[in-house]
Amino acid sequence: MADGHYHSIRFDASACHGCMACMRVCPTQAIRVRRGVAAMIEDRCIDCGECIKACPKSAVVPLTASPDGLGRFDCTIAVPSPALYTQFDGEVTPGVILQALKASGFDAVATLSWAGEAVTRALELFLADYGGPVPLISSFCPSVVRLVQIKYPELVGQLLPILSPREVAAREAKRAAAEQTGLPADRIHAVYVTPCPAKMVSIVDHPGMETSYIDAAVGISDLFPLLAPVIREVQAGGADAPEPETSAGLGWAFSVNLPSTLSEERTLSVWGLSNVVRTLDDIDKGRLQRYTFVECHACAEGCVSGPLTVENPYVARARALRLQRTLPARDVTDPGDMRSRYARGEFGTTVPFSVRPPQPLGRDIVSAIARMKERDRVAGRLAGIDCGACGAPTCLSFAEDVVRGAADEADCVFVRQQQLLDRIAQLSERAEGRA
Repeated sequence: MADGHYHSIRFDASACHGCMACMRVCPTQAIRVRRGVAAMIEDRCIDCGECIKACPKSAVVPLTASPDGLGRFDCTIAVPSPALYTQFDGEVTPGVILQALKASGFDAVATLSWAGEAVTRALELFLADYGGPVPLISSFCPSVVRLVQIKYPELVGQLLPILSPREVAAREAKRAAAEQTGLPADRIHAVYVTPCPAKMVSIVDHPGMETSYIDAAVGISDLFPLLAPVIREVQAGGADAPEPETSAGLGWAFSVNLPSTLSEERTLSVWGLSNVVRTLDDIDKGRLQRYTFVECHACAEGCVSGPLTVENPYVARARALRLQRTLPARDVTDPGDMRSRYARGEFGTTVPFSVRPPQPLGRDIVSAIARMKERDRVAGRLAGIDCGACGAPTCLSFAEDVVRGAADEADCVFVRQQQLLDRIAQLSERAEGRA
């Protein structure tokens, strides 16, 4: 955490083969490959996990909790991402999966049904009084929040100041557990079953909150091999599994459930970081003001395609859509109760979203401008083809590394080739002179 912010991934140098696959997919140019090993530029990383997907050697390690270490609390509550429901073949319903979670050692489980609908109502109430700049940008994906904080500081004020459903679900589950068990809050542990490492960022660094209601996160890919046999046992038992999840709750696996008061003509849904970056670029340039709300997902198919999932993302999305048609569509919130809770501030963020710009090129504006000019001069001497052989994703980023002292201009294969040709020419001239 050299930049003062927690990161949910690390690079295992012993497993890295320097193939540069991670460097090429990083959306914020936060990875360099030096001396055959990948390393993170921490003030640029948004913890999206694209490098986890790309690495063929599993050298990028998510820093989620191990399922084995969750039994040290008196009460441990599983808060599963709805993406978990899409990972199993056959007729495995959310009710069966929730039963299997309890049979696997969790003391309680919490769904996102009530919390998701509550957040939708809170968004509706917030928009009714909102008069600030638009479009508002969804803040439920931690990678999108960090992307805005790093690359679009002027848009930080347009991040939606509403808690995510996972936080609301964890809070309500912990309150219920405290009432039922009489345990103190510090002995009740909420564990998010996560499709991506970025959720660890929202737990440890918790943008928009003083403290997260979630205490740890376990990757779906880590829990899957433990949960699959228990699911088969639950199904073999033949007992009817109650279905506490709703179709609206499951929808959070791949989309935000928007209130009916927000027309489709005033909203945009954007999936995949390259598309999110393009959209945020447009917003930053003052475009898209005809839209009220933009929901952004770092992963191309929403949470069902997170780097810690196990199923083909397109199969998972199709399964989610099929499940939605079978789950009850009931509204599990009370409008009057929602208005009272919203007025008490139960669904709003408690800390303003902060700006988190990368390290500047210089200590002050004069030195920064001088270094920018030097960077551009170095870049002008390069081939400009962004081959990546130097260990940086682009010639411009390599030139900046040179100016910062993190690389040598001769690390560029074309510069080194030209230096060798110049040296050969010099030696030839000397040899001819002696003759």
